[in-house]
Amino acid sequence: MATPVELGQKFEHEDGRTNSSLSLKQTDHTHRRLKNRHIQLIGIGGVVGTALFVQIGAALAKGGPASLFVAFTLWCFVILAITECTAEMVTWIPISSPFLRFADHFVDEAFGFAAGINFFFFQAVQVPFEVTAVNLLIQFWTERIPVWAIILIVLTLYLIINVFAVSSYGETEYWLALGKAILAVGLIAFTFVTMLGGNPKHDRYGFRNWDPSSVSGAPFAEYTKDGSLGRFLGFLACLISASYTIAGPEYVSMTAGEAMSPRKTMPRAFSSVFWRLTFFFSIGALCVGIVVPYNDPTLIGAINSPAQNAGASPYVLAMERLGIPVLPHIVNALILTAVFSAGNSYVFIASRTLFGLALEGKAPKQLTHCTKHGVPIYCVFVVLGISCLSFLELGNASEVVLSWFINLVTASQLLNFAVICFTYLRFRDALKAQGISRDSLPYKARWQPYATYTFLFAVPNIFALQAFRWVALFLTLLMAVVDGYPVFVNWNVTTFLFSYTMIGVTPVLILCWKLYHKTKWRSLKEIDFFPAERQVIDEYERSFAISKN
Repeated sequence: MATPVELGQKFEHEDGRTNSSLSLKQTDHTHRRLKNRHIQLIGIGGVVGTALFVQIGAALAKGGPASLFVAFTLWCFVILAITECTAEMVTWIPISSPFLRFADHFVDEAFGFAAGINFFFFQAVQVPFEVTAVNLLIQFWTERIPVWAIILIVLTLYLIINVFAVSSYGETEYWLALGKAILAVGLIAFTFVTMLGGNPKHDRYGFRNWDPSSVSGAPFAEYTKDGSLGRFLGFLACLISASYTIAGPEYVSMTAGEAMSPRKTMPRAFSSVFWRLTFFFSIGALCVGIVVPYNDPTLIGAINSPAQNAGASPYVLAMERLGIPVLPHIVNALILTAVFSAGNSYVFIASRTLFGLALEGKAPKQLTHCTKHGVPIYCVFVVLGISCLSFLELGNASEVVLSWFINLVTASQLLNFAVICFTYLRFRDALKAQGISRDSLPYKARWQPYATYTFLFAVPNIFALQAFRWVALFLTLLMAVVDGYPVFVNWNVTTFLFSYTMIGVTPVLILCWKLYHKTKWRSLKEIDFFPAERQVIDEYERSFAISKN
């Protein structure tokens, strides 16, 4: 069994004082400077981007307003199960790259390696996706700025922001993510006001787009097939969209190693981020189906356009149709900051993921080097190097590049969710095997273990709330498999490879690491719960409480 990594973290109080006596071994040099408000907004910032404001229109066109709303709301319950799993483990053991290192210690080294590579790949590839989206949004105003210049400027800004001290990054991301929250709330208010007639045309359109008797109304639209099968495929398309759009707990958990007073901060952060994101995505999906018809020719044309900029946003289309001037430009500017913020969050999370892999010996040791401000600088450089994939846009149409990135990362995110759930089941079983009561933990997840198994294996049981988490695990793996189902209707080798590559690569990574290093499945009675790290954190928490008094 791998020896727990002894932390050499430097814990800083709000007044800047450092508890150097807590240093055990110079390995993890990150600093605890992120406050609760920073963590909450980083969690929101990593999730809210083009998917909520622009790409959601493509899902609406496939499934209709009711399918979109139901699918996004249902997936929020799946995210609730994952949030509960993650919160219980991370609150007790708030370390750098927590759930990835948990996969190693609670399951198998090979499993942890594959999980880490999968999550790092998922985060790193998201950066060029958002950079490409920035270019598309700028094209809403002008196409005179060279694409290469936009990409270079964005990557340079990410470099500057992420090499500053953690507190500076936290403040930057806080204000950027706050802009996203304001935009989301503003668009919900826009929907409510205009649907009641508060628009230049005084059109009280209400739920017209949900009315089957209306020309533009169809709550459940048909997709690729006619009849009930077509409506089901439309709903499935919306559910697939929700599965790669809605996330959150993994982003919050990745801040655990740099959070101030994590035992108190993390549970509040997990809870608040989940409920805020549920509000944004569930109500946002409802609003999108209200403001624009699913079969609107302009929406469909914008979705299929090579320059799929903010003009493809259902909200912008609604504003233009209602004759509202200036507002579309304001919305585009706010969406631009939202997309930039999402890319910035991905750089942070991807670099910390790589840092965690290096701490566990699954990436070059040199990547554990941190600056005096606690930034894993080499990890940031690696992520930004991968982000140069954005320059592919110079030789391919933007929509092709975007589709590549989306197809690659969708399965990775779902596999990551499955990893979290399965790791939690092992964590819970190990606690039971070693006689450790979950009541003694700083945070005890609700409805366990059934909610977790829900995600992995079982069929949803509407009569037992506990069965929910079993469905969560099942749905994650199921969605990972059905994600690329359209390729089997219209066969395309490239699309197939991009849709299912990570599903095939992950077991290969596990097998290769296991055979080369001859690792063994962790015994429940021998699983360690990072005792060295917890000792450091316990002492830090006591010191932090004293300093507050």
